[in-house]
Amino acid sequence: MSLLSIMGLRKLRNSIGRKVKALRLEHGLSQEKLAECVNMSREHISCIERGKNLASVETLYYFAEFFKINIRDFF
Repeated sequence: MSLLSIMGLRKLRNSIGRKVKALRLEHGLSQEKLAECVNMSREHISCIERGKNLASVETLYYFAEFFKINIRDFF
């Protein structure tokens, strides 16, 4: 993988993570409550929000459904 690809992936992870966190806070949810609502671990939510893990398409679908937004809003 090229350096540009790695940097692009890092930006994508961080951007999605910031969006998930903003939505969670906007809805007044803790990481624990969001994790419970979308059937994930709190640790996984934390890693996504911090840009450590890239959310899968399936995970983004669950977030979009839960927050009642379009999956495209993450990009």
